[in-house]
Amino acid sequence: MGLNTALATAGRSLEVFSTGIQVAGQNISNSSTPGYIRERLVIEPNSSYSTGSLILGTGVLAQGVRQEIDLFLETRIHTANGEYEASAARELISQQLEGEVNELTEGDLSTGINKFLAAINDVANQPESVPFRQFMLEEGGRLTDQVRSLRNRLDNLRSDQTIKVKSLVEESNRLIDEVQGLNDQILRSELGGLLDSDAGALRTQRYKALNRLSEIIPIRSEEQSDGSVNLFVGSTFLILGGNSQKLEVTSKIDRNVNVTEVRLDSTRNDVSTLGGELRGVIEGRDQILGGYVDELNTYTTNLIREFNKIHAAGEGTQGFEELTSIVRVNDVAAALNQAGLDFDPEHGSFQVKLTNSLTGLTETTNIRIDLDGIGADTSLDDLRSALDAVDNLSASITTDNRLVVTADDSYEFKLRDDTSGILASLGLNTFFTGKDSSDFSMNSVVANDQAFLAISLGGGPADGSNAVRLTDFHDTAFDGLGGESLNDYYDSMISSLAQSSASEAVVTNGLSSFSESLRNQREQFSGVSLDEEAIKMLEFQRAFQAAARMITTINEMYSILLSI
Repeated sequence: MGLNTALATAGRSLEVFSTGIQVAGQNISNSSTPGYIRERLVIEPNSSYSTGSLILGTGVLAQGVRQEIDLFLETRIHTANGEYEASAARELISQQLEGEVNELTEGDLSTGINKFLAAINDVANQPESVPFRQFMLEEGGRLTDQVRSLRNRLDNLRSDQTIKVKSLVEESNRLIDEVQGLNDQILRSELGGLLDSDAGALRTQRYKALNRLSEIIPIRSEEQSDGSVNLFVGSTFLILGGNSQKLEVTSKIDRNVNVTEVRLDSTRNDVSTLGGELRGVIEGRDQILGGYVDELNTYTTNLIREFNKIHAAGEGTQGFEELTSIVRVNDVAAALNQAGLDFDPEHGSFQVKLTNSLTGLTETTNIRIDLDGIGADTSLDDLRSALDAVDNLSASITTDNRLVVTADDSYEFKLRDDTSGILASLGLNTFFTGKDSSDFSMNSVVANDQAFLAISLGGGPADGSNAVRLTDFHDTAFDGLGGESLNDYYDSMISSLAQSSASEAVVTNGLSSFSESLRNQREQFSGVSLDEEAIKMLEFQRAFQAAARMITTINEMYSILLSI
């Protein structure tokens, strides 16, 4: 080896070892930077050459600066991210639902129900007490307010999740743009960069963007030979070469709430249920919150129907002069169980008790409701005709298909002993109105006058026998609840909610531990150890000093040659 070659080798060594010091310094500087990936200077022996019978080396060559990253581990982390975030979103929504239900407090629904039942019991014990009757109406009103308030809070909570979905979609689209932009920058940097090195800072930014995106939707990335990545969600691309597509929201009405679903804007693939935080929020909105709304509706619907059926079979201390049905039918000529009523009536009958206010004479007429499916079944128009045929009573149908019953002057009527459920279905002589928790309310007729509170079965003001029946309705098994009572069904709702919330917490904790273990593995492989970097810096420093000493020696040899 000539001195010139030796000098070139030493000079190249100085450059490589100083670069090594710079890389170690870069790692040390970013040891606390979140998401930073440790860099390594890749060095190899430089090409050799032949001189005579000898093959001599020419020192060291820096191949480039590479990031220390395990791409397979990154894929596992992305998968774990999505699973954890989905579970965490569901757990949070479950906790929020528990907070809104607020069970085992003075303001919970079960307390309101118990107070209402206690008020009914007081009326059953002292049916002539006007204050007790009035208090029963007040407690009934409070109960309906509680149910509607809970439903409104649940609807608002569901609407909040829809806002969250839109926010996640916006963030995802921003991250997709960021990854696509970083692809272009990395491609340009690495093609024209020194020693074909990784564009470490740009790649770190891209890994951070991919990591966050993997928390929102389940992604799969494939790095290409030019340094760019193709990105997929499910089997569909998000980024493919120079092409990309974004997420977009679509709206629909679900359980009276405007909700959004998510799809890809080009291929129209639905990504709402694929995974990640997006899926967790949507499942929490539609399954956890929506499922509880369904249960609350089932409970409220059966409460309205069954309480009204009992109430409508009784009578108050005062009769009606005119009464209009609260509920309308779709077709006045259709059979009543096919006319679009919220609660279908059955084959049976009810009584009209007509009283002359001047003489006190009372006549009772039985009104038959034929719904046995044999021959012509009773329609609203048939019911109108039957009522209109009663002496001193008239019946008509409004333009919006509601039944109006009117007594002649000096007469009043009571509707009672209904075995068909038609009075409850039409909203005649009922206590509650509505079809579910969204419109649950008090019948204004009885709410405005306790005299129409039907706690009697015809035995006069001291008769509280129908109130006794009303006190038992919450513990009576109903077909609409699969043979359960309202009390048992409500207990099941609360128990299921608590179990579901606890289960979500356990799953989330397990997924959190798994994700943390993967991140620890990543930190061990890609994170910066200050001790290791300090040792590397010392190694490069000593090597640099040796190369510098080699240059000094060569310089001295040149001096000797020149002095000869």
